[in-house]
Amino acid sequence: MSRWILASASPRRKELLRQMGLIFEVIPAREEEKSASQNPEAYVTELARHKAEEVFGRVLPDGKPVIVIGSDTIVVLGERILGKPGDREEAFEMIQSLQGRSHQVMTAVALCWTDEEGKTHRDSFCSITEVSVNAMSEEEIRNYLATGEADDKAGAYGIQGTFGMYVAGIRGSYHGVVGLPTAALYQRLKENSLWP
Repeated sequence: MSRWILASASPRRKELLRQMGLIFEVIPAREEEKSASQNPEAYVTELARHKAEEVFGRVLPDGKPVIVIGSDTIVVLGERILGKPGDREEAFEMIQSLQGRSHQVMTAVALCWTDEEGKTHRDSFCSITEVSVNAMSEEEIRNYLATGEADDKAGAYGIQGTFGMYVAGIRGSYHGVVGLPTAALYQRLKENSLWP
């Protein structure tokens, strides 16, 4: 029986993993993740790998088979990567740049695990979803930001909350936009013979 670990404190990722029926522990990565990559897909995948590897390195000494899931999400507008806003003004600028147009949400997932023989394995993938946002007035943006939903989210919004009423449509994984592409993760776990 493997020990499952989510290397993230995100309540959204915890809830999505629970919905998959997994029993897991939460051990957030401690170090601030960094990537030098200019390519958004490579950038977010490196961040997810960093989280998974850091936690994997900390739990490995107990000798039990372990599966660590690391994940990171970014919003990409053209060539610009939008992470979590530093303050409400930055959040306002982000939403203002997203309203009335389409952008991409990239969520990368990295897996680190040991098998029954103690061998280490790694895998990662990136889910890319296109999100279209309706035009928003300055008042609508300010009202949304006043909910506090934007404060800890990449691109300054959460599709599962109040912001959903401004989303015209998505092409790709809804759960990927929330923070964990569960369908893609399930397929990858099955391919690696990890599904319980």
